Amino acid sequence: MSTSGIVYRPRRLRATPGMRRLVAETRLHPADLVLPLFVKEGLTEPVPLASMPGQVQHTEESLVDAVRAARDAGLGGVMLFGIPAVKDGSGSQADAPDGILQRALRASRAALDEGLAPGEATPVLMADTCLDEFTDHGHCGVLTSTGAVDNDATLIRYASMAVAQAKAGADVVSPSGMMDGQVAMIRDALDDAGFADTSILAYSAKYASAFYGPFREAVDSELTGDRKTYQMDPANGREGLREADLDLAEGADMVMVKPAGTYLDVLRAVADRSDVPVVAYQVSGEYAMIEAAGANGWIDRDRAVLESVTGIKRAGADVVLTYWALEIAGWVR
Repeated sequence: MSTSGIVYRPRRLRATPGMRRLVAETRLHPADLVLPLFVKEGLTEPVPLASMPGQVQHTEESLVDAVRAARDAGLGGVMLFGIPAVKDGSGSQADAPDGILQRALRASRAALDEGLAPGEATPVLMADTCLDEFTDHGHCGVLTSTGAVDNDATLIRYASMAVAQAKAGADVVSPSGMMDGQVAMIRDALDDAGFADTSILAYSAKYASAFYGPFREAVDSELTGDRKTYQMDPANGREGLREADLDLAEGADMVMVKPAGTYLDVLRAVADRSDVPVVAYQVSGEYAMIEAAGANGWIDRDRAVLESVTGIKRAGADVVLTYWALEIAGWVR
Protein backbone atom coordinates (compact mmCIF):
# COMPACT_ATOMS: atom_id res chain seq x y z
CA MET A 1 0.00 0.00 0.00
CA SER A 2 1.06 3.57 -0.65
CA THR A 3 0.33 6.67 1.44
CA SER A 4 1.93 10.01 0.50
CA GLY A 5 4.40 8.21 -1.72
CA ILE A 6 5.54 5.74 0.94
CA VAL A 7 5.23 2.07 0.00
CA TYR A 8 4.44 -0.21 2.94
CA ARG A 9 5.65 -3.77 2.61
CA PRO A 10 5.01 -5.75 5.82
CA ARG A 11 6.12 -8.87 3.95
CA ARG A 12 9.73 -7.75 4.36
CA LEU A 13 9.52 -9.02 7.93
CA ARG A 14 8.35 -12.44 6.73
CA ALA A 15 10.91 -12.91 3.99
CA THR A 16 13.23 -15.46 5.63
CA PRO A 17 13.12 -17.93 8.53
CA GLY A 18 15.69 -15.82 10.35
CA MET A 19 13.66 -12.64 9.94
CA ARG A 20 10.46 -14.34 11.08
CA ARG A 21 12.27 -15.65 14.14
CA LEU A 22 13.75 -12.24 14.92
CA VAL A 23 10.42 -10.42 14.96
CA ALA A 24 8.21 -13.13 16.45
CA GLU A 25 5.90 -11.58 19.03
CA THR A 26 5.22 -14.83 20.90
CA ARG A 27 7.81 -17.42 21.82
CA LEU A 28 7.54 -20.81 23.41
CA HIS A 29 10.10 -21.95 25.95
CA PRO A 30 10.24 -25.26 27.83
CA ALA A 31 9.99 -23.37 31.13
CA ASP A 32 6.54 -22.11 30.08
CA LEU A 33 5.17 -25.65 29.85
CA VAL A 34 3.75 -28.04 32.44
CA LEU A 35 3.30 -31.74 31.75
CA PRO A 36 0.22 -33.46 33.24
CA LEU A 37 0.94 -37.03 34.39
CA PHE A 38 -1.36 -39.83 35.57
CA VAL A 39 -0.27 -42.48 38.07
CA LYS A 40 -2.47 -45.46 38.90
CA GLU A 41 -2.15 -47.59 42.00
CA GLY A 42 -1.37 -51.27 41.48
CA LEU A 43 -0.11 -51.16 37.90
CA THR A 44 2.91 -53.24 36.96
CA GLU A 45 3.21 -51.75 33.46
CA PRO A 46 2.12 -48.40 32.04
CA VAL A 47 -1.31 -48.57 30.39
CA PRO A 48 -1.70 -46.70 27.08
CA LEU A 49 -4.75 -44.45 26.80
CA ALA A 50 -6.73 -45.27 23.66
CA SER A 51 -8.32 -41.82 23.48
CA MET A 52 -5.01 -40.03 24.03
CA PRO A 53 -2.39 -41.65 21.78
CA GLY A 54 1.07 -41.38 23.28
CA GLN A 55 -0.21 -40.86 26.85
CA VAL A 56 -0.38 -43.50 29.59
CA GLN A 57 -1.48 -44.27 33.09
CA HIS A 58 1.89 -44.60 34.79
CA THR A 59 3.13 -47.08 37.33
CA GLU A 60 4.82 -45.50 40.31
CA GLU A 61 8.17 -46.42 38.77
CA SER A 62 7.46 -45.15 35.26
CA LEU A 63 6.09 -41.92 36.71
CA VAL A 64 9.48 -41.19 38.25
CA ASP A 65 11.09 -41.79 34.86
CA ALA A 66 8.65 -39.30 33.27
CA VAL A 67 9.40 -36.72 35.97
CA ARG A 68 13.12 -37.11 35.33
CA ALA A 69 12.50 -36.65 31.61
CA ALA A 70 10.60 -33.44 32.37
CA ARG A 71 13.54 -32.22 34.42
CA ASP A 72 16.03 -33.07 31.68
CA ALA A 73 13.89 -31.24 29.12
CA GLY A 74 13.82 -28.08 31.23
CA LEU A 75 10.05 -28.05 31.64
CA GLY A 76 8.50 -25.53 33.99
CA GLY A 77 6.56 -28.13 35.93
CA VAL A 78 4.68 -31.40 36.19
CA MET A 79 1.10 -31.83 37.39
CA LEU A 80 0.26 -35.15 39.05
CA PHE A 81 -3.10 -36.90 39.06
CA GLY A 82 -3.51 -40.01 41.22
CA ILE A 83 -5.86 -42.94 40.62
CA PRO A 84 -6.41 -45.15 43.69
CA ALA A 85 -7.19 -48.84 43.70
CA VAL A 86 -10.21 -48.25 45.93
CA LYS A 87 -12.68 -45.37 45.67
CA ASP A 88 -15.43 -44.37 48.09
CA GLY A 89 -18.00 -41.68 48.65
CA SER A 90 -15.73 -39.25 50.50
CA GLY A 91 -12.59 -39.90 48.44
CA SER A 92 -10.77 -41.04 51.55
CA GLN A 93 -7.60 -41.91 49.63
CA ALA A 94 -7.24 -38.31 48.46
CA ASP A 95 -5.59 -37.18 51.70
CA ALA A 96 -4.30 -40.51 52.99
CA PRO A 97 -0.57 -40.15 53.83
CA ASP A 98 0.11 -43.46 52.08
CA GLY A 99 -2.35 -42.82 49.23
CA ILE A 100 -1.20 -43.11 45.64
CA LEU A 101 -0.95 -39.38 45.02
CA GLN A 102 1.06 -38.69 48.16
CA ARG A 103 3.41 -41.60 47.37
CA ALA A 104 3.82 -40.27 43.83
CA LEU A 105 4.56 -36.78 45.12
CA ARG A 106 7.22 -38.02 47.52
CA ALA A 107 8.89 -40.10 44.80
CA SER A 108 8.72 -37.22 42.33
CA ARG A 109 10.13 -34.79 44.90
CA ALA A 110 13.08 -37.08 45.44
CA ALA A 111 13.65 -37.46 41.70
CA LEU A 112 13.55 -33.72 41.10
CA ASP A 113 15.88 -32.95 43.99
CA GLU A 114 18.50 -35.64 43.38
CA GLY A 115 21.85 -34.11 42.51
CA LEU A 116 20.40 -30.61 42.50
CA ALA A 117 23.10 -27.96 42.51
CA PRO A 118 22.64 -24.77 44.56
CA GLY A 119 20.57 -22.30 42.56
CA GLU A 120 19.65 -24.83 39.89
CA ALA A 121 16.07 -24.68 38.63
CA THR A 122 14.01 -27.83 38.47
CA PRO A 123 10.38 -28.38 37.39
CA VAL A 124 7.79 -27.17 39.87
CA LEU A 125 5.91 -30.09 41.43
CA MET A 126 2.17 -29.54 41.21
CA ALA A 127 -0.68 -31.68 42.48
CA ASP A 128 -4.31 -31.79 41.42
CA THR A 129 -6.37 -30.99 44.51
CA CYS A 130 -9.72 -32.51 43.68
CA LEU A 131 -11.79 -35.52 44.68
CA ASP A 132 -13.13 -36.75 41.34
CA GLU A 133 -10.36 -39.31 40.83
CA PHE A 134 -10.96 -40.65 44.34
CA THR A 135 -14.76 -40.87 44.64
CA ASP A 136 -16.96 -43.78 43.62
CA HIS A 137 -19.52 -41.34 42.19
CA GLY A 138 -16.99 -39.35 40.17
CA HIS A 139 -18.00 -35.92 41.39
CA CYS A 140 -15.48 -33.35 42.57
CA GLY A 141 -16.95 -33.19 46.07
CA VAL A 142 -18.82 -35.11 48.73
CA LEU A 143 -22.56 -35.55 48.22
CA THR A 144 -25.58 -34.73 50.32
CA SER A 145 -28.26 -37.33 51.05
CA THR A 146 -30.10 -36.12 47.94
CA GLY A 147 -27.06 -36.55 45.69
CA ALA A 148 -26.13 -32.88 45.36
CA VAL A 149 -22.52 -31.77 45.76
CA ASP A 150 -22.10 -30.27 49.23
CA ASN A 151 -19.92 -27.20 48.71
CA ASP A 152 -18.90 -26.50 52.32
CA ALA A 153 -18.34 -30.14 53.32
CA THR A 154 -16.15 -30.48 50.23
CA LEU A 155 -14.02 -27.52 51.30
CA ILE A 156 -13.02 -29.41 54.43
CA ARG A 157 -11.86 -32.32 52.30
CA TYR A 158 -9.93 -30.02 49.97
CA ALA A 159 -8.14 -28.38 52.88
CA SER A 160 -7.06 -31.75 54.25
CA MET A 161 -5.99 -32.90 50.80
CA ALA A 162 -3.91 -29.78 50.19
CA VAL A 163 -2.05 -30.17 53.49
CA ALA A 164 -1.35 -33.84 52.71
CA GLN A 165 0.03 -32.86 49.31
CA ALA A 166 2.23 -30.16 50.80
CA LYS A 167 3.58 -32.60 53.37
CA ALA A 168 4.38 -35.01 50.52
CA GLY A 169 6.46 -32.39 48.73
CA ALA A 170 4.15 -30.49 46.40
CA ASP A 171 5.30 -26.98 45.56
CA VAL A 172 1.84 -26.09 44.26
CA VAL A 173 -1.62 -27.37 45.17
CA SER A 174 -4.26 -26.94 42.50
CA PRO A 175 -7.92 -26.87 43.55
CA SER A 176 -9.84 -27.74 40.39
CA GLY A 177 -13.30 -28.53 41.73
CA MET A 178 -14.84 -25.05 41.36
CA MET A 179 -16.21 -25.00 44.91
CA ASP A 180 -17.03 -21.54 46.26
CA GLY A 181 -14.42 -20.43 48.79
CA GLN A 182 -11.92 -23.20 48.02
CA VAL A 183 -8.86 -20.94 47.76
CA ALA A 184 -9.47 -19.19 51.09
CA MET A 185 -10.10 -22.47 52.90
CA ILE A 186 -6.96 -24.07 51.48
CA ARG A 187 -4.80 -21.00 52.18
CA ASP A 188 -5.85 -20.98 55.82
CA ALA A 189 -5.22 -24.71 56.16
CA LEU A 190 -1.77 -24.52 54.58
CA ASP A 191 -0.73 -21.56 56.70
CA ASP A 192 -1.99 -23.20 59.90
CA ALA A 193 -0.03 -26.36 59.06
CA GLY A 194 3.22 -24.46 58.50
CA PHE A 195 3.14 -24.41 54.68
CA ALA A 196 2.99 -20.67 54.09
CA ASP A 197 5.34 -21.05 51.11
CA THR A 198 3.17 -23.61 49.29
CA SER A 199 1.50 -21.91 46.33
CA ILE A 200 -2.11 -22.24 45.18
CA LEU A 201 -2.93 -22.53 41.49
CA ALA A 202 -6.67 -21.90 41.32
CA TYR A 203 -8.69 -23.42 38.51
CA SER A 204 -10.66 -20.19 38.38
CA ALA A 205 -12.58 -20.27 35.11
CA LYS A 206 -13.17 -23.98 34.56
CA TYR A 207 -15.99 -24.72 32.16
CA ALA A 208 -18.35 -27.69 31.96
CA SER A 209 -16.78 -28.73 28.69
CA ALA A 210 -17.26 -31.60 26.26
CA PHE A 211 -13.51 -31.55 25.72
CA TYR A 212 -12.76 -33.40 28.96
CA GLY A 213 -13.96 -36.71 27.51
CA PRO A 214 -10.60 -38.50 27.13
CA PHE A 215 -9.59 -37.39 30.64
CA ARG A 216 -12.38 -39.59 32.00
CA GLU A 217 -10.51 -42.62 30.63
CA ALA A 218 -7.23 -41.33 32.00
CA VAL A 219 -8.51 -41.21 35.60
CA ASP A 220 -10.96 -44.15 35.41
CA SER A 221 -13.81 -41.77 36.16
CA GLU A 222 -16.95 -43.19 37.77
CA LEU A 223 -19.02 -40.12 36.87
CA THR A 224 -22.61 -40.41 35.76
CA GLY A 225 -24.46 -37.25 34.86
CA ASP A 226 -22.58 -33.96 34.61
CA ARG A 227 -20.89 -31.22 36.63
CA LYS A 228 -22.91 -28.28 35.45
CA THR A 229 -23.89 -27.17 38.95
CA TYR A 230 -20.29 -26.30 39.79
CA GLN A 231 -18.30 -26.04 36.56
CA MET A 232 -19.13 -23.01 34.44
CA ASP A 233 -21.60 -22.58 31.60
CA PRO A 234 -19.68 -22.36 28.28
CA ALA A 235 -21.95 -19.46 27.29
CA ASN A 236 -20.58 -17.18 30.02
CA GLY A 237 -17.48 -15.03 29.71
CA ARG A 238 -17.95 -12.31 32.32
CA GLU A 239 -18.66 -14.96 34.92
CA GLY A 240 -15.17 -16.34 34.35
CA LEU A 241 -13.72 -12.94 35.19
CA ARG A 242 -15.74 -12.81 38.39
CA GLU A 243 -14.50 -16.25 39.39
CA ALA A 244 -10.91 -15.19 38.78
CA ASP A 245 -11.40 -11.99 40.77
CA LEU A 246 -12.81 -13.96 43.71
CA ASP A 247 -9.87 -16.38 43.68
CA LEU A 248 -7.41 -13.50 43.57
CA ALA A 249 -9.16 -11.86 46.51
CA GLU A 250 -8.89 -15.13 48.45
CA GLY A 251 -5.12 -15.33 47.88
CA ALA A 252 -4.58 -17.40 44.75
CA ASP A 253 -0.95 -17.27 43.59
CA MET A 254 -1.89 -18.22 40.02
CA VAL A 255 -5.21 -18.48 38.19
CA MET A 256 -6.24 -20.83 35.41
CA VAL A 257 -8.60 -20.89 32.46
CA LYS A 258 -9.67 -24.38 31.35
CA PRO A 259 -10.08 -25.52 28.59
CA ALA A 260 -7.74 -23.27 26.66
CA GLY A 261 -8.50 -23.45 22.95
CA THR A 262 -12.22 -22.72 23.04
CA TYR A 263 -11.92 -20.03 25.72
CA LEU A 264 -9.15 -17.81 24.38
CA ASP A 265 -11.39 -14.78 24.81
CA VAL A 266 -11.75 -15.53 28.52
CA LEU A 267 -8.03 -16.20 28.79
CA ARG A 268 -7.22 -12.83 27.22
CA ALA A 269 -9.65 -11.01 29.49
CA VAL A 270 -8.32 -12.72 32.63
CA ALA A 271 -4.73 -11.96 31.62
CA ASP A 272 -5.58 -8.30 31.09
CA ARG A 273 -6.84 -7.89 34.67
CA SER A 274 -4.72 -10.37 36.64
CA ASP A 275 -1.68 -9.28 38.63
CA VAL A 276 -0.56 -12.90 39.12
CA PRO A 277 0.58 -15.45 36.52
CA VAL A 278 -2.18 -16.83 34.30
CA VAL A 279 -2.22 -20.52 33.40
CA ALA A 280 -4.18 -22.29 30.67
CA TYR A 281 -4.82 -26.04 30.36
CA GLN A 282 -4.87 -27.51 26.88
CA VAL A 283 -7.17 -30.37 27.78
CA SER A 284 -7.47 -33.98 26.70
CA GLY A 285 -10.07 -33.37 24.00
CA GLU A 286 -7.95 -30.70 22.37
CA TYR A 287 -5.06 -33.14 22.35
CA ALA A 288 -7.16 -36.01 21.01
CA MET A 289 -8.61 -34.00 18.12
CA ILE A 290 -5.22 -32.93 16.77
CA GLU A 291 -3.78 -36.41 17.24
CA ALA A 292 -6.73 -38.00 15.41
CA ALA A 293 -6.68 -35.51 12.55
CA GLY A 294 -2.93 -35.86 12.22
CA ALA A 295 -3.09 -39.66 12.24
CA ASN A 296 -5.61 -39.52 9.40
CA GLY A 297 -3.46 -37.18 7.34
CA TRP A 298 -6.04 -34.38 7.49
CA ILE A 299 -3.66 -31.85 9.04
CA ASP A 300 0.06 -31.45 9.59
CA ARG A 301 0.13 -32.75 13.14
CA ASP A 302 3.38 -31.15 14.32
CA ARG A 303 2.53 -27.73 12.91
CA ALA A 304 -0.94 -27.91 14.45
CA VAL A 305 0.53 -28.74 17.86
CA LEU A 306 2.85 -25.74 17.78
CA GLU A 307 0.19 -23.44 16.37
CA SER A 308 -2.34 -24.41 19.02
CA VAL A 309 0.03 -23.85 21.94
CA THR A 310 1.43 -20.65 20.44
CA GLY A 311 -2.14 -19.37 20.15
CA ILE A 312 -2.72 -20.06 23.84
CA LYS A 313 0.44 -18.15 24.74
CA ARG A 314 -0.47 -15.31 22.40
CA ALA A 315 -3.87 -14.99 24.07
CA GLY A 316 -2.19 -14.25 27.40
CA ALA A 317 -1.14 -17.47 29.13
CA ASP A 318 2.10 -17.25 31.06
CA VAL A 319 2.09 -21.01 31.60
CA VAL A 320 0.49 -23.77 29.51
CA LEU A 321 -0.41 -27.25 30.71
CA THR A 322 -0.17 -29.49 27.66
CA TYR A 323 0.31 -33.18 27.06
CA TRP A 324 2.79 -32.24 24.32
CA ALA A 325 5.10 -30.43 26.74
CA LEU A 326 8.03 -32.81 26.36
CA GLU A 327 7.73 -32.95 22.60
CA ILE A 328 7.45 -29.19 22.22
CA ALA A 329 10.44 -28.69 24.52
CA GLY A 330 12.49 -30.85 22.19
CA TRP A 331 11.41 -28.82 19.18
CA VAL A 332 12.04 -25.34 20.60
CA ARG A 333 15.25 -25.87 22.56
